[in-house]
Amino acid sequence: MQIRPVGVVVGDPDDEFQVIEVREEYADALLRVEHCEHLLVMFWMSELDPEHVDLLQVHPRGDMSRPLTGIFATHSPMRPNPIGVTRVRLIKRDGLRLTVEGLDAWDGSPVVDIKSG
Repeated sequence: MQIRPVGVVVGDPDDEFQVIEVREEYADALLRVEHCEHLLVMFWMSELDPEHVDLLQVHPRGDMSRPLTGIFATHSPMRPNPIGVTRVRLIKRDGLRLTVEGLDAWDGSPVVDIKSG
């Protein structure tokens, strides 16, 4: 299996807006994307510590008073394949740059895919 990044995140989640810089070879895939109000952005959680990849159960939201729960039943970032998915609002498109609101990926995170959402 091979995953090829389609772009990269610029800006941090605490910024009002972030930018997805799409790679040149995927320019044609952006045709009419500006007509979408929302997008689903899949990104590689590159900041996840390697020891967290093997965790299969967590206390939801790190709350130790909540029972252990399998990661597939949570939104935990601890994943065998650390792929994040966020529904964002598309603010504007400028060539290969998509300005979005609501993305919870870190600056420099590889974008794995983008879908209308």
